[in-house]
Amino acid sequence: MDALTPVAIGLTAVSALGAGLVGGVFFAFSAFVMQGLADAPPTAGLAAMQGVNRAAVRPPLMVALFGTLLVGAAAAVLLAVDGAGHAVWWAVGGAVVYLGAVVGVTIGFHVPRNEALARVGVDDPDAVVAWSRYVTEWTRGNHVRAVGGALAAALFGVAALTALL
Repeated sequence: MDALTPVAIGLTAVSALGAGLVGGVFFAFSAFVMQGLADAPPTAGLAAMQGVNRAAVRPPLMVALFGTLLVGAAAAVLLAVDGAGHAVWWAVGGAVVYLGAVVGVTIGFHVPRNEALARVGVDDPDAVVAWSRYVTEWTRGNHVRAVGGALAAALFGVAALTALL
């Protein structure tokens, strides 16, 4: 075991935990939060989601969301530098899945929808239609993030175990 291996294994394990945490948050939204908001009167659900979206862009979620990507990429690089064999490819897989399915979908799919929803007033004539479309589209995309987080967590976990053994 080279000198970097314990650090690389630790970072890979932290990446697994981070991806699992972020995927779990997204799972909670897909599994019941969005359904609860959809069951509320439309303008109440819309206003509540606007509040959730404002609250989400704060350090707890942002550090977990983007920190996991940075730590996972660093872990993959350290495993490669350390010559950790197959563990490198598991970590790279975790980083790629996390980047595409979690971060990429967040930036490319959810952020534009959240910004559009922020511009909808609860008294706007099309508010109910906009909210209904938002809930359906946003939740479908969120399923991708939840599964992506879980898959990335598993890949990072396998990478850590493989490097350890």
